[in-house]
This record gives sequence, structure tokens and C-alpha cells, in this order.
Amino acid sequence: MPRTLRFVALATVIILTLIAMAAQAQADGIVIPRGRCPMPQGCGQPSGSFSCFVPYLPIKYHRVEVEIRDQVAEVRVDQAFENPGDTPLEATYVFPLPEDAAISDFTMFVDGQQLEGRLLDRDEARGIYEEIVRRQRDPALLEYIDRGVFQASVFPIPAHGERRIQISYTQLLERENGLVRFVYPLSTEKFSPQPIPEVAITVEIESTQPIRSVYSPSHNVAVTRDGDGTATASLELADVTPNSDFELLYSTSDDEIGLSLATYRTSDEAGYFLLLVSPEVEVDAQAVAAKNVVLVLDTSGSMANEKLAQAKDAARFIVNQLNENDRFNIVAFHSNVHAAHEGLRRAGDGRAESLAFIDGLQANGSTNIHDALLAALGQLSDDGRPSLVIFLTDGLPTVGVTDPAVIVDAVASAAPPGVRLFTFGVGYDVNTLLLDELAQDNGGLSEYVRPEEDVSVVVSSFYERVSDPVLSDIAFDFGAVSVFDVYPNPLPDIFAGSQLVITGRYRGSGTVDVTLTGTVDGVVREHSYQEQSFPSRALRDSYLPRVWATRKIGFLLNSVRFNGPNEEVVQEIVELSKRHGIITPYTSFLVEEPDLTADEAPGMFRQRAAPLLDPAAGAPSTGFEAFDTALEVAKITSASSLYDAATANAAAVRTVGDKTFFLNDGVWTDTSYESGPTAKIGFTSDSYFDILRERPDWGAYFALGEQVLFVSQGRAYEVAPGDFPAVDVPARDQPPQEGATSQSNPQAEAGGRSMPWLLIIVGVGIAAVALGVAGRLWLRRRAALSSAQ
Repeated sequence: MPRTLRFVALATVIILTLIAMAAQAQADGIVIPRGRCPMPQGCGQPSGSFSCFVPYLPIKYHRVEVEIRDQVAEVRVDQAFENPGDTPLEATYVFPLPEDAAISDFTMFVDGQQLEGRLLDRDEARGIYEEIVRRQRDPALLEYIDRGVFQASVFPIPAHGERRIQISYTQLLERENGLVRFVYPLSTEKFSPQPIPEVAITVEIESTQPIRSVYSPSHNVAVTRDGDGTATASLELADVTPNSDFELLYSTSDDEIGLSLATYRTSDEAGYFLLLVSPEVEVDAQAVAAKNVVLVLDTSGSMANEKLAQAKDAARFIVNQLNENDRFNIVAFHSNVHAAHEGLRRAGDGRAESLAFIDGLQANGSTNIHDALLAALGQLSDDGRPSLVIFLTDGLPTVGVTDPAVIVDAVASAAPPGVRLFTFGVGYDVNTLLLDELAQDNGGLSEYVRPEEDVSVVVSSFYERVSDPVLSDIAFDFGAVSVFDVYPNPLPDIFAGSQLVITGRYRGSGTVDVTLTGTVDGVVREHSYQEQSFPSRALRDSYLPRVWATRKIGFLLNSVRFNGPNEEVVQEIVELSKRHGIITPYTSFLVEEPDLTADEAPGMFRQRAAPLLDPAAGAPSTGFEAFDTALEVAKITSASSLYDAATANAAAVRTVGDKTFFLNDGVWTDTSYESGPTAKIGFTSDSYFDILRERPDWGAYFALGEQVLFVSQGRAYEVAPGDFPAVDVPARDQPPQEGATSQSNPQAEAGGRSMPWLLIIVGVGIAAVALGVAGRLWLRRRAALSSAQ
């Protein structure tokens, strides 16, 4: 080839390669096994009889290790797939990359041998998805219709054998509104034909700036901290079929108390927000407020032997963990009440005497709860210090004042301002309504210990969370933005090393300064957070409505437990449950009978819930059912993630974004649909796929099944078998977040959304140089030829 042509070819290749890299830098995908059917039920034919798209292969395990250093994530994936059939199976491995991610250094090993793969853009991937849906009539893959894929051929998997696939890649994470977001496409594991024995994800975060909040909206993760600059989030699941991607958010800040904000809002309703409030992990001892602690221990006869031994271990732990300037006392009670000291003692002076008091406790007598609580509260005063009363009992009030309502009123009258009462119920004989109401009315929490659990472990773990208060009696000022329906209600204190998750609704929009106020040792402290954005439209964090609704339902359920059913409260519980797919034990009828009218549903709620929640209807306050009800409502009330509201896993309920669908007579029906005509779309028809090309965001709705009814922009659409006239669909609605700010470090900026344009510009520049050189060589060649002639 002449040198001129070689330069022109080189320039062309550079341009095409860099443009291709730009398109691939944001690719996503899924796992698609393919080959001969390994099982008779796979294709409806004898095993291995002909080639087709096979059922998705069982997954033996799925392990993910992630290291994030200053927004650069290194991801290592280890999976094992099994072939349960009697013949070897050819397969194609397609890995879904995170959405809008800049990926580099993608490598893949199969049983230790490195394999080559290729990235397919969205159009190529769409062809694969459409082909599978047409041939298998399984629309599940349409959830990924707007994504590309990484594809590699997998060596034959032997009959009854397995293949281990290991991949690794590097991803640059973006920072948005102060939060760094990592997403791993775990939801593809729902294509496993059976539950996965092991799913494990570990994310280690290191940052040069102090890490404040670490939060997963998708799963309940265990977070451990070893200093302000490091954090580890881990998830371990067994025998599960994950149906949502794994998402982890974290924030960094130099503030003493960090604050991060996430919002969700459509144009036609008030918005939703979530605040993550996290103090420093390594708190200066002077920043921790000195506190008053009174430990109230039940030593009645029912606490004999192991229970009392464990309670004494918990008491010793608390006494030994007290800060030197804390003041405390121990109140023990059975038929009578006696205390370790005449009044509150400084921890540095009374520790040894208190430990001796604990050692001498014995179980006997009855249960005088009323006098024990009043004796404890009588030692506290409004001295500006945080005051904690930790109350542990295993029984009912049996001596003295025994009426729970009278006890609640007496405690309310005796409690000084700012006291926090934390109750622990041990075993099934406690009065759950009494303990829950005491805690809720006095700014605390209630916890329950099953008979087989260790009391000392539960109480010690709780005390570690609340041992170092850094801000009490907190309140927020949101400026011009109107905030309402905020949970938890009331807001708890902030403790060192803790993380407070607050959800609520907002009206108005704009960028405002948020102010947090509270007290430390009686002195008011103020923390200001500049330019927090509450946009008029924000569509990314679609999990927020469900998390908020779950907490509100818990709050309303407690209202019914304490006060009996109120028509408006019951109606609100039912409407929230149905709208957001939060199916509690008391609204399970919404799954069984999703076509109940608005008038019938509240009646069904009262019928189902009264035996468990309504005191007037004789709902038990003690025993196994009451114990279980208290735990269930507490879980709902404190929900912080979609996993806490995991009722969407129910067979007849699905959530997609902020929409909820019920399976009604074989049709997945959007709860926002009330009545009226629908625009019909034929399942797998040409129009069906044409619509998906125009509205790929509808792919998640179509993925629910062959029959789906949903509402978009005020119009109802129905997917159903058959041929129907073409349907006009509205343009995709993805407006920008007004008033939102995006911050990222230079490294992330270079590898984020701007990277494709940078590559294109560089490519064009290189190509221009190459073309210029080629042109000069061509002119020289022509001149030489002319001279020779």
C-alpha cells in the first residue's frame, strides 16, 4: 500500500476507533447463556435434542470485591455457573456494565484462562434482546433494552459441570449533590432458575477527605469504620434471587457533622427528600456531651438464672463504658425498688461500688414497674445534659400500679425535659404496647430480645450506638423550602459514629441553606450547609417515595396500636400501601384481592388488623403475637432502604422506579390506573419493538410480562397478546434537575460523561495531523514525478 494511503487509512482508523470508544465508555449489559437445551423443561423437547435459547443457567455463587479510592473503583467479580443437563453446553457470557459508567481495564478469565471479549453498543445489544424475547417469549430482558453489552464466548460447560468466570474492571465514579454513587448490576441474577446459594459483596472505601455517610438504598449493608478516612460496606445473602441492583452512596466532608441530600420529584406532586446526617467517627472527647445515665433492671423471680446473669453482664458493660464525667445510677426492682447510690454519681468516682452492687443482685419477688421508673426519673433534672434511662424487664407490672395507661401518664408527668427512655423487653411475656408507648412518648426506642437471644449482646450493642451524644434536641431549618411529613418523628439525638437517615416531603424548589441546630451541655450549637438543592424535577432517586411511605406507614400503624383505628388513618395506610406496594401483614389483602374498591379496602384492613393492632378489639399486648407485631411495626417504622420494604418481592407485587404493579387476573396493573380505555400494544409485535426504540425507559414496564397495564403522562397503555393498530407515544421525559449542582474531582471528570467528547476531540486532532502529513507526502510525490518527467 502506498505511504499516502496508509496515512489516510491510519487517520480513518483513529477516528473510528476513538468514536467507538466514546460510545462504549458508557455501555451496560446482562448475562445471556445460549446453546443446546440442558433440561427437558427448558425447550419443551428432550434434553439436547436441538439448538435454542436455553433457560438461564443456575448460579452457584456470586462474589464481588470492590476497592474505591478517591472515586476510582476497582471491581473484581467471581461467579460460577452450573450445567445441570446431560450434555455439554455452549454458552455466551454477557456482563452488564453499570449505567453511565466510564470503564477501563476490562479482563476476563474462565477457569484460569484469559478470554477475549467485545463491547456491543446499544443498537447491537437491542438486537440481541429483541431476538431472545421473540424466540423465548420472555420479556424480562427488556429491562436492559437501553443498554449495551460486553460479550464473550464461554468454553463448553461439561454435563453436570460448572465454569468459574472472573472479571475485573476499573470505573470512575461521579459525585452528584455531594454523594458518590457506586452501582453494581446485581439484578441480573433474577435470571437464575433457582435461588443462589451465596451472594457476597464487599466494598472498601478510602478517601483523603473524611468519609461521613455510607448508605445503601437498595440493601441492608453492614458498615464498619476504622477512622474517618476508611469504611467497609458488606452484604452477604444466602439462597436468594436478587431482583434489584446493588447501590451504595457515600459522602465526604470536613464538617464536624456531615449532611448529604438526595431528592426525587415529578412535576405533579410534592417532592421527596432524604437526609444523611453523620458526625465524625473519631470525635474529640471534648466534643462529646457529658450525660446522665440511669439503668433500671428487673430482678423479679422470672429473671432468675440465665436471664439475670446476662442482664448483669450488660450492666457491667455499660458501667465500664461510661465516660469519666458522666453521672449515673443503677435502679434494681422486684416488689420493691432499691438503687446503687443515693443519687447520680460521677462515673470516675462510683464505678467500683456500682460493679459490686451488680454482683450482689438476686432474682425474687414480683414486678413493680411503676415505682421503678418513677424512682429513676426522680434522680434526673433539667440540667442541660442528655439524660438516658435504659429500662430492662421480662414481664408485666404485677404489683403496685399495674394499669399501663396510668403508668404511661405517670412517667410523662415525672420525666424532665429532654429525657430519653429506651426500653428492652426480654421474652414473650412483656407488655409490648406499654414498652413501645413509653419509648415513643419519651424520645427513645424499644427493642425486644427473643428467649434464645443473649440479653447482654443486644443491650451492649445498643449502648455502643448511644454512648457518645454529640447533639441533642435537634431541629432543621430549610429556608424557603416547605418541609413536611418528616420521619423519624420525633427526630432522635445524634451520636458519635452513628448515621441518621431522615425522610420527608417538600414543596417549593430552589437552592437553599439548610441549618441544623441542637444542644451540647445545654449550649445551643448551629451547623450550616450551603447551597442545598431542592429541584422542581429530580428523577434519579426513584427509591425515595417507597422508603418515605414505609416509614409513614409504620408511624400510622403505631397510632392505631396506641389509640385504636381512626377512619382517616386507616384510609391513609391502605392508600400508601397500595400506591407504593408496601404490603404489611395488615394489608396483605391488597395482594390477594387487588381489585378491592377504595370503600372496601379500609374495611378489610380493620378486619385483618384489629386482632393484632386495635386494643379496643382485644388485640393482645403480650405473648408471641404481640411480640412479633411489635417487631414488625418497629422494622417498618425504622426502614432505611428498599430492602427494609422488601414486600415488592411478593409474587403478586412488583415495583419499577416509583411505580407499583399488582398482578390482577394475569395482568400486571399500575396502581395509578383507575379506569377508562387503554391504548393496546401487541406483545412482541413490530409495533411493540418500535415503541421500545422510541421509549426505551418503558422497557422496565414491558419486562414484567406478556400482559402489562401502565399509565404514562396521563394516558393508559396495555400490553397484551394480539395485533393492534400502531400507537403514538409521547417523547421520553427526562428533564434536567433544576437548581441541582454536580461536583466531581478532576480525575472523575476526565473519566465521566465528558470522556467520550474528549476522546472524539483528541481523535479528530490526531486524524487532522495524520491527514496533513499524508497531504504533504502526496504533494512531494507529485512534485517528484513532475521533475522526473
